[in-house]
Amino acid sequence: MQTICAISTPYGVGGIAVIRVSGERAIEIVDTLFRGRVSLTQTAGGCVRHGEIVRENDVLDEVLCSVFRAPHSFTGEDTVEIACHGSLFIQQELLRWLIDAGCRTAQAGEFTQRAFLNGRMDLTQAEAVADLIAAQSKAEKDLALSQLRGSVSNELAALRERLLHFTSLVELELDFADHEELEFADRTELTDLADEIERKLQALLTSFRTGNAIRNGVAVAIVGAPNVGKSTLLNALVGEQRAIVSDIQGTTRDTIEDTIVIDGVLFRLIDTAGIRETADSIEQMGVERSRKAAQEAHIIISVVERGIPEVILDNTANKTVIKVYNKADLLMPDERVNIIDGICISAKNGVIASLKNALVRAAKEGMETSAVMLSNARHYDAIRRAHKAIESVQQGLQNGLSGELLSLDLQDCLAALGEVTGQITNQEVLANIFSKFCIGK
Repeated sequence: MQTICAISTPYGVGGIAVIRVSGERAIEIVDTLFRGRVSLTQTAGGCVRHGEIVRENDVLDEVLCSVFRAPHSFTGEDTVEIACHGSLFIQQELLRWLIDAGCRTAQAGEFTQRAFLNGRMDLTQAEAVADLIAAQSKAEKDLALSQLRGSVSNELAALRERLLHFTSLVELELDFADHEELEFADRTELTDLADEIERKLQALLTSFRTGNAIRNGVAVAIVGAPNVGKSTLLNALVGEQRAIVSDIQGTTRDTIEDTIVIDGVLFRLIDTAGIRETADSIEQMGVERSRKAAQEAHIIISVVERGIPEVILDNTANKTVIKVYNKADLLMPDERVNIIDGICISAKNGVIASLKNALVRAAKEGMETSAVMLSNARHYDAIRRAHKAIESVQQGLQNGLSGELLSLDLQDCLAALGEVTGQITNQEVLANIFSKFCIGK
Protein backbone atom coordinates (compact mmCIF):
# COMPACT_ATOMS: atom_id res chain seq x y z
CA MET A 1 0.00 0.00 0.00
CA GLN A 2 1.13 3.53 -0.73
CA THR A 3 2.84 5.50 2.02
CA ILE A 4 0.45 7.99 3.63
CA CYS A 5 0.89 11.11 5.76
CA ALA A 6 -1.35 13.40 7.80
CA ILE A 7 -1.35 15.80 10.74
CA SER A 8 -2.43 13.81 13.80
CA THR A 9 -2.84 16.70 16.22
CA PRO A 10 -5.84 19.09 16.14
CA TYR A 11 -5.83 21.79 13.49
CA GLY A 12 -4.50 25.12 14.72
CA VAL A 13 -1.47 26.77 16.24
CA GLY A 14 0.10 25.03 19.23
CA GLY A 15 3.41 24.39 20.87
CA ILE A 16 3.88 21.08 19.08
CA ALA A 17 2.25 19.37 16.11
CA VAL A 18 2.65 15.71 15.11
CA ILE A 19 2.73 14.53 11.51
CA ARG A 20 2.34 10.77 11.08
CA VAL A 21 3.79 8.88 8.10
CA SER A 22 3.01 5.19 7.54
CA GLY A 23 3.75 2.67 4.82
CA GLU A 24 6.45 0.55 3.25
CA ARG A 25 8.61 3.59 2.38
CA ALA A 26 7.77 5.74 5.42
CA ILE A 27 11.24 5.69 7.01
CA GLU A 28 12.99 6.07 3.67
CA ILE A 29 10.86 9.04 2.58
CA VAL A 30 11.17 10.94 5.88
CA ASP A 31 14.91 10.26 5.90
CA THR A 32 15.30 12.14 2.59
CA LEU A 33 14.17 15.27 4.47
CA PHE A 34 15.81 14.54 7.83
CA ARG A 35 19.28 15.73 8.84
CA GLY A 36 20.62 14.47 12.15
CA ARG A 37 23.60 12.71 13.71
CA VAL A 38 22.11 9.31 12.80
CA SER A 39 19.91 8.68 9.76
CA LEU A 40 16.41 7.29 10.28
CA THR A 41 17.11 4.29 8.04
CA GLN A 42 19.83 3.28 10.51
CA THR A 43 17.59 3.86 13.55
CA ALA A 44 16.08 0.94 15.44
CA GLY A 45 12.34 0.80 16.06
CA GLY A 46 11.16 2.49 19.24
CA CYS A 47 13.87 5.16 19.09
CA VAL A 48 13.59 8.95 18.76
CA ARG A 49 16.02 11.06 16.73
CA HIS A 50 16.61 14.79 17.00
CA GLY A 51 17.41 16.73 13.87
CA GLU A 52 16.19 19.13 11.21
CA ILE A 53 13.83 18.91 8.27
CA VAL A 54 15.81 20.17 5.28
CA ARG A 55 15.29 20.34 1.52
CA GLU A 56 17.88 21.79 -0.82
CA ASN A 57 19.64 23.44 2.14
CA ASP A 58 16.38 25.11 3.18
CA VAL A 59 15.84 24.30 6.87
CA LEU A 60 12.12 24.09 7.66
CA ASP A 61 12.18 23.21 11.36
CA GLU A 62 13.93 21.45 14.21
CA VAL A 63 12.11 18.19 14.94
CA LEU A 64 11.97 14.92 16.85
CA CYS A 65 11.31 11.81 14.75
CA SER A 66 9.95 8.68 16.46
CA VAL A 67 10.65 5.55 14.44
CA PHE A 68 8.42 2.45 14.58
CA ARG A 69 9.30 -0.58 12.49
CA ALA A 70 6.76 -3.11 11.22
CA PRO A 71 5.00 -4.96 12.68
CA HIS A 72 5.57 -3.11 15.98
CA SER A 73 3.62 0.04 15.21
CA PHE A 74 0.04 1.23 15.46
CA THR A 75 -0.65 0.43 11.80
CA GLY A 76 1.56 -2.66 11.65
CA GLU A 77 3.64 -0.86 8.99
CA ASP A 78 6.87 1.14 9.16
CA THR A 79 5.85 4.44 10.74
CA VAL A 80 7.50 7.75 11.56
CA GLU A 81 5.89 10.38 13.78
CA ILE A 82 7.43 13.83 13.30
CA ALA A 83 7.03 16.25 16.21
CA CYS A 84 7.53 19.75 14.83
CA HIS A 85 6.66 23.21 16.09
CA GLY A 86 2.96 24.06 15.90
CA SER A 87 3.12 26.81 13.28
CA LEU A 88 0.42 26.29 10.65
CA PHE A 89 2.94 27.23 7.98
CA ILE A 90 5.42 24.61 9.20
CA GLN A 91 2.74 21.92 9.39
CA GLN A 92 1.42 22.54 5.88
CA GLU A 93 4.88 22.98 4.36
CA LEU A 94 6.09 19.73 5.93
CA LEU A 95 3.06 17.90 4.51
CA ARG A 96 3.79 19.39 1.08
CA TRP A 97 7.42 18.28 1.24
CA LEU A 98 6.38 14.75 2.26
CA ILE A 99 3.92 14.55 -0.64
CA ASP A 100 6.61 15.78 -3.06
CA ALA A 101 8.90 13.06 -1.68
CA GLY A 102 6.42 10.25 -2.43
CA CYS A 103 3.64 10.22 0.17
CA ARG A 104 -0.03 10.85 -0.36
CA THR A 105 -2.47 12.48 2.08
CA ALA A 106 -4.21 9.96 4.34
CA GLN A 107 -7.97 9.59 4.20
CA ALA A 108 -10.14 9.85 7.31
CA GLY A 109 -9.40 6.94 9.63
CA GLU A 110 -6.92 5.38 7.22
CA PHE A 111 -4.21 4.77 9.84
CA THR A 112 -6.68 2.85 12.02
CA GLN A 113 -8.09 1.06 8.98
CA ARG A 114 -4.59 -0.16 8.11
CA ALA A 115 -4.17 -1.34 11.70
CA PHE A 116 -7.35 -3.41 11.23
CA LEU A 117 -6.36 -4.73 7.80
CA ASN A 118 -2.89 -5.65 9.09
CA GLY A 119 -4.36 -7.61 12.01
CA ARG A 120 -3.25 -5.21 14.73
CA MET A 121 -6.82 -4.98 16.03
CA ASP A 122 -10.27 -6.22 15.11
CA LEU A 123 -13.18 -4.04 14.05
CA THR A 124 -14.64 -3.54 17.53
CA GLN A 125 -11.25 -2.34 18.77
CA ALA A 126 -10.87 -0.03 15.77
CA GLU A 127 -14.27 1.52 16.52
CA ALA A 128 -13.23 1.85 20.18
CA VAL A 129 -10.33 4.06 19.04
CA ALA A 130 -12.84 6.58 17.65
CA ASP A 131 -14.95 6.30 20.82
CA LEU A 132 -11.89 6.92 22.98
CA ILE A 133 -11.00 10.04 21.02
CA ALA A 134 -14.57 11.32 21.32
CA ALA A 135 -15.00 10.41 25.02
CA GLN A 136 -16.53 13.26 27.02
CA SER A 137 -16.64 11.61 30.44
CA LYS A 138 -14.72 9.16 32.60
CA ALA A 139 -17.42 6.51 32.21
CA GLU A 140 -17.31 6.84 28.41
CA LYS A 141 -13.50 6.72 28.44
CA ASP A 142 -13.48 3.60 30.62
CA LEU A 143 -15.99 1.84 28.36
CA ALA A 144 -14.05 2.70 25.18
CA LEU A 145 -10.77 1.63 26.77
CA SER A 146 -12.30 -1.67 27.86
CA GLN A 147 -13.44 -2.37 24.31
CA LEU A 148 -10.09 -1.27 22.89
CA ARG A 149 -8.46 -3.86 25.16
CA GLY A 150 -10.71 -6.53 23.67
CA SER A 151 -13.56 -7.05 26.16
CA VAL A 152 -16.18 -7.52 23.43
CA SER A 153 -13.76 -9.16 20.98
CA ASN A 154 -12.58 -11.80 23.43
CA GLU A 155 -16.10 -12.70 24.55
CA LEU A 156 -17.37 -13.13 21.00
CA ALA A 157 -14.24 -14.92 19.81
CA ALA A 158 -14.65 -17.56 22.53
CA LEU A 159 -18.34 -18.09 21.66
CA ARG A 160 -17.63 -18.19 17.94
CA GLU A 161 -14.79 -20.69 18.28
CA ARG A 162 -16.93 -23.16 20.23
CA LEU A 163 -19.86 -22.71 17.88
CA LEU A 164 -17.60 -23.15 14.86
CA HIS A 165 -16.38 -26.48 16.26
CA PHE A 166 -19.92 -27.85 16.47
CA THR A 167 -20.88 -26.40 13.10
CA SER A 168 -17.94 -28.24 11.55
CA LEU A 169 -19.12 -31.50 13.12
CA VAL A 170 -22.66 -30.96 11.80
CA GLU A 171 -21.22 -30.24 8.34
CA LEU A 172 -19.17 -33.42 8.61
CA GLU A 173 -22.35 -35.39 9.23
CA LEU A 174 -23.75 -34.01 5.98
CA ASP A 175 -20.73 -35.38 4.13
CA PHE A 176 -21.72 -38.83 5.38
CA ALA A 177 -25.45 -38.42 4.75
CA ASP A 178 -25.63 -41.98 3.36
CA HIS A 179 -24.73 -43.32 6.81
CA GLU A 180 -27.63 -42.08 8.93
CA GLU A 181 -26.32 -43.94 11.98
CA LEU A 182 -23.25 -41.64 12.14
CA GLU A 183 -23.59 -38.64 14.46
CA PHE A 184 -20.47 -36.55 14.97
CA ALA A 185 -22.14 -33.64 16.78
CA ASP A 186 -23.61 -34.76 20.08
CA ARG A 187 -27.07 -33.18 20.20
CA THR A 188 -27.09 -32.92 23.99
CA GLU A 189 -23.81 -31.01 24.00
CA LEU A 190 -25.02 -28.82 21.15
CA THR A 191 -28.21 -28.06 23.08
CA ASP A 192 -26.20 -27.06 26.16
CA LEU A 193 -23.92 -24.87 24.03
CA ALA A 194 -26.86 -23.22 22.24
CA ASP A 195 -28.50 -22.48 25.60
CA GLU A 196 -25.27 -20.95 26.96
CA ILE A 197 -24.73 -18.82 23.84
CA GLU A 198 -28.34 -17.64 23.89
CA ARG A 199 -27.97 -16.50 27.52
CA LYS A 200 -24.73 -14.64 26.82
CA LEU A 201 -26.08 -12.96 23.70
CA GLN A 202 -29.21 -11.90 25.60
CA ALA A 203 -27.01 -10.42 28.34
CA LEU A 204 -25.11 -8.44 25.70
CA LEU A 205 -28.35 -7.16 24.18
CA THR A 206 -29.59 -6.13 27.62
CA SER A 207 -26.31 -4.29 28.30
CA PHE A 208 -26.81 -2.06 25.24
CA ARG A 209 -29.20 0.30 27.04
CA THR A 210 -26.56 1.06 29.67
CA GLY A 211 -23.66 1.09 27.21
CA ASN A 212 -25.48 3.42 24.85
CA ALA A 213 -26.32 5.75 27.76
CA ILE A 214 -22.65 5.88 28.77
CA ARG A 215 -21.57 6.56 25.19
CA ASN A 216 -24.19 9.15 24.26
CA GLY A 217 -25.12 10.49 27.70
CA VAL A 218 -27.72 9.46 30.26
CA ALA A 219 -30.96 11.00 28.99
CA VAL A 220 -32.61 13.17 31.66
CA ALA A 221 -36.01 14.68 30.88
CA ILE A 222 -36.96 17.76 32.91
CA VAL A 223 -40.76 17.75 33.01
CA GLY A 224 -43.51 19.56 34.88
CA ALA A 225 -46.34 22.06 34.59
CA PRO A 226 -45.75 25.45 32.95
CA ASN A 227 -43.74 28.03 34.92
CA VAL A 228 -42.43 25.71 37.64
CA GLY A 229 -38.84 26.57 36.67
CA LYS A 230 -37.79 23.81 34.24
CA SER A 231 -35.83 26.11 31.93
CA THR A 232 -34.27 27.90 34.89
CA LEU A 233 -33.19 24.50 36.21
CA LEU A 234 -31.62 23.54 32.87
CA ASN A 235 -29.68 26.81 32.83
CA ALA A 236 -28.52 26.26 36.43
CA LEU A 237 -27.33 22.72 35.66
CA VAL A 238 -25.34 23.64 32.54
CA GLY A 239 -24.11 26.93 33.99
CA GLU A 240 -25.28 29.19 31.17
CA GLN A 241 -28.44 30.75 29.73
CA ARG A 242 -29.25 27.85 27.44
CA ALA A 243 -33.05 28.16 27.56
CA ILE A 244 -35.27 31.27 27.49
CA VAL A 245 -36.85 31.99 30.85
CA SER A 246 -40.12 33.91 31.03
CA ASP A 247 -43.13 34.33 33.32
CA ILE A 248 -45.36 33.77 30.29
CA GLN A 249 -46.79 30.26 30.27
CA GLY A 250 -45.99 28.18 27.19
CA THR A 251 -42.71 29.97 26.41
CA THR A 252 -40.95 26.65 25.83
CA ARG A 253 -42.64 25.09 22.81
CA ASP A 254 -40.04 22.46 21.90
CA THR A 255 -37.45 20.33 23.67
CA ILE A 256 -34.04 21.89 24.29
CA GLU A 257 -31.00 19.68 24.88
CA ASP A 258 -27.57 20.18 26.39
CA THR A 259 -24.97 18.01 28.09
CA ILE A 260 -23.12 18.16 31.38
CA VAL A 261 -20.59 15.91 33.09
CA ILE A 262 -21.11 15.29 36.81
CA ASP A 263 -18.71 13.05 38.73
CA GLY A 264 -17.44 11.42 35.54
CA VAL A 265 -20.91 10.69 34.10
CA LEU A 266 -22.20 12.38 30.95
CA PHE A 267 -25.82 13.51 31.21
CA ARG A 268 -27.96 14.61 28.26
CA LEU A 269 -30.43 17.09 29.72
CA ILE A 270 -33.73 17.67 27.93
CA ASP A 271 -35.81 20.72 28.87
CA THR A 272 -39.41 20.16 27.84
CA ALA A 273 -42.52 22.22 27.28
CA GLY A 274 -44.84 22.61 30.24
CA ILE A 275 -47.42 19.83 30.30
CA ARG A 276 -51.00 21.02 30.54
CA GLU A 277 -54.30 20.89 28.68
CA THR A 278 -54.30 23.56 25.98
CA ALA A 279 -56.28 24.52 22.91
CA ASP A 280 -53.18 25.97 21.21
CA SER A 281 -52.24 23.47 18.47
CA ILE A 282 -48.55 24.47 18.53
CA GLU A 283 -48.37 24.14 22.30
CA GLN A 284 -50.13 20.76 22.04
CA MET A 285 -47.32 19.54 19.80
CA GLY A 286 -44.80 20.70 22.42
CA VAL A 287 -46.70 18.83 25.15
CA GLU A 288 -46.68 15.63 23.07
CA ARG A 289 -42.92 15.98 22.56
CA SER A 290 -42.52 16.46 26.30
CA ARG A 291 -44.34 13.21 27.01
CA LYS A 292 -42.30 11.40 24.35
CA ALA A 293 -39.03 12.74 25.85
CA ALA A 294 -40.12 11.44 29.27
CA GLN A 295 -40.88 8.01 27.81
CA GLU A 296 -37.45 7.76 26.14
CA ALA A 297 -35.40 9.17 29.05
CA HIS A 298 -33.43 7.10 31.53
CA ILE A 299 -34.13 9.55 34.37
CA ILE A 300 -37.03 11.97 34.82
CA ILE A 301 -36.76 15.13 36.90
CA SER A 302 -40.34 15.96 37.85
CA VAL A 303 -40.31 19.65 38.79
CA VAL A 304 -43.14 20.74 41.08
CA GLU A 305 -44.07 23.90 42.92
CA ARG A 306 -46.18 24.26 46.04
CA GLY A 307 -49.76 24.98 45.06
CA ILE A 308 -49.40 23.62 41.50
CA PRO A 309 -50.53 20.02 40.84
CA GLU A 310 -47.75 17.61 39.90
CA VAL A 311 -47.80 16.36 36.32
CA ILE A 312 -48.75 12.67 36.14
CA LEU A 313 -46.76 10.71 33.54
CA ASP A 314 -47.49 7.30 32.05
CA ASN A 315 -45.06 4.35 31.77
CA THR A 316 -42.58 5.41 34.45
CA ALA A 317 -42.46 2.06 36.30
CA ASN A 318 -38.99 1.17 35.00
CA LYS A 319 -37.56 4.68 35.20
CA THR A 320 -35.95 6.68 37.97
CA VAL A 321 -38.14 9.67 38.80
CA ILE A 322 -36.55 12.40 40.91
CA LYS A 323 -39.19 14.69 42.36
CA VAL A 324 -37.88 18.22 42.76
CA TYR A 325 -39.60 20.99 44.71
CA ASN A 326 -38.33 24.15 43.05
CA LYS A 327 -38.37 27.73 44.36
CA ALA A 328 -37.37 26.61 47.85
CA ASP A 329 -36.38 30.23 48.54
CA LEU A 330 -40.11 31.04 48.63
CA LEU A 331 -40.89 28.34 51.21
CA MET A 332 -40.88 28.79 54.97
CA PRO A 333 -38.26 26.71 56.86
CA ASP A 334 -40.90 24.41 58.36
CA GLU A 335 -42.36 23.78 54.86
CA ARG A 336 -38.96 22.64 53.57
CA VAL A 337 -38.48 20.29 56.54
CA ASN A 338 -41.86 18.66 55.93
CA ILE A 339 -41.01 17.71 52.34
CA ILE A 340 -40.00 14.05 52.48
CA ASP A 341 -40.97 12.76 49.03
CA GLY A 342 -38.56 14.89 47.03
CA ILE A 343 -35.65 17.32 46.95
CA CYS A 344 -35.89 21.02 47.75
CA ILE A 345 -33.91 23.29 45.42
CA SER A 346 -33.81 26.86 44.22
CA ALA A 347 -32.82 26.79 40.57
CA LYS A 348 -32.95 30.58 40.37
CA ASN A 349 -30.35 30.91 43.15
CA GLY A 350 -28.27 27.95 41.96
CA VAL A 351 -29.00 25.81 45.02
CA ILE A 352 -28.97 22.46 43.18
CA ALA A 353 -26.13 20.42 44.75
CA SER A 354 -28.60 17.91 46.22
CA LEU A 355 -30.11 17.36 42.77
CA LYS A 356 -26.71 16.76 41.17
CA ASN A 357 -25.92 14.17 43.83
CA ALA A 358 -29.27 12.47 43.20
CA LEU A 359 -28.61 12.38 39.44
CA VAL A 360 -25.23 10.71 39.92
CA ARG A 361 -26.68 8.14 42.32
CA ALA A 362 -29.53 7.35 39.93
CA ALA A 363 -27.21 7.03 36.95
CA LYS A 364 -24.73 4.76 38.70
CA GLU A 365 -27.49 2.58 40.14
CA GLY A 366 -28.81 2.13 36.62
CA MET A 367 -25.32 1.41 35.30
CA GLU A 368 -24.60 -1.88 36.98
CA THR A 369 -21.87 -2.60 34.48
CA SER A 370 -20.82 -6.06 33.41
CA ALA A 371 -17.35 -7.00 32.24
CA VAL A 372 -18.62 -6.92 28.64
CA MET A 373 -21.00 -4.24 27.42
CA LEU A 374 -22.37 -3.18 24.05
CA SER A 375 -22.45 0.53 23.23
CA ASN A 376 -22.39 0.50 19.42
CA ALA A 377 -25.61 0.25 17.39
CA ARG A 378 -23.86 -1.77 14.67
CA HIS A 379 -22.78 -4.33 17.24
CA TYR A 380 -26.29 -4.43 18.71
CA ASP A 381 -27.86 -5.13 15.32
CA ALA A 382 -25.44 -7.98 14.56
CA ILE A 383 -25.82 -9.52 18.04
CA ARG A 384 -29.61 -9.29 17.70
CA ARG A 385 -29.43 -11.29 14.46
CA ALA A 386 -27.06 -13.81 16.04
CA HIS A 387 -29.46 -14.18 18.96
CA LYS A 388 -32.37 -14.82 16.61
CA ALA A 389 -30.35 -17.45 14.76
CA ILE A 390 -29.31 -19.29 17.93
CA GLU A 391 -32.95 -19.29 19.07
CA SER A 392 -33.79 -21.02 15.79
CA VAL A 393 -31.07 -23.58 16.54
CA GLN A 394 -32.61 -24.20 19.98
CA GLN A 395 -36.05 -24.63 18.44
CA GLY A 396 -34.66 -26.93 15.76
CA LEU A 397 -32.95 -29.14 18.33
CA GLN A 398 -36.18 -29.40 20.32
CA ASN A 399 -38.08 -30.39 17.18
CA GLY A 400 -35.44 -32.86 16.04
CA LEU A 401 -34.61 -31.08 12.78
CA SER A 402 -32.03 -32.53 10.45
CA GLY A 403 -28.39 -31.48 10.55
CA GLU A 404 -28.81 -29.75 7.19
CA LEU A 405 -31.42 -27.34 8.58
CA LEU A 406 -29.51 -26.84 11.84
CA SER A 407 -26.41 -26.00 9.83
CA LEU A 408 -28.14 -23.09 8.10
CA ASP A 409 -29.05 -21.43 11.40
CA LEU A 410 -25.61 -22.14 12.86
CA GLN A 411 -24.00 -20.50 9.84
CA ASP A 412 -26.28 -17.44 10.22
CA CYS A 413 -25.22 -17.11 13.87
CA LEU A 414 -21.54 -17.44 13.01
CA ALA A 415 -21.84 -14.87 10.23
CA ALA A 416 -23.55 -12.31 12.49
CA LEU A 417 -20.92 -12.76 15.23
CA GLY A 418 -18.18 -12.42 12.61
CA GLU A 419 -19.64 -9.11 11.44
CA VAL A 420 -19.10 -7.57 14.88
CA THR A 421 -15.36 -8.23 14.98
CA GLY A 422 -14.78 -7.83 11.25
CA GLN A 423 -14.01 -11.47 10.46
CA ILE A 424 -16.85 -11.17 7.95
CA THR A 425 -17.25 -7.73 6.39
CA ASN A 426 -17.25 -5.80 3.13
CA GLN A 427 -15.70 -2.64 1.78
CA GLU A 428 -18.93 -0.65 2.10
CA VAL A 429 -19.13 -1.35 5.84
CA LEU A 430 -15.46 -0.50 6.34
CA ALA A 431 -15.77 2.72 4.34
CA ASN A 432 -18.76 3.78 6.44
CA ILE A 433 -17.01 3.04 9.75
CA PHE A 434 -13.67 4.67 9.02
CA SER A 435 -15.12 7.70 7.23
CA LYS A 436 -16.35 8.86 10.65
CA PHE A 437 -12.80 9.05 12.02
CA CYS A 438 -10.74 12.20 12.05
CA ILE A 439 -7.95 12.55 9.49
CA GLY A 440 -4.63 11.59 11.09
CA LYS A 441 -6.13 8.71 13.06
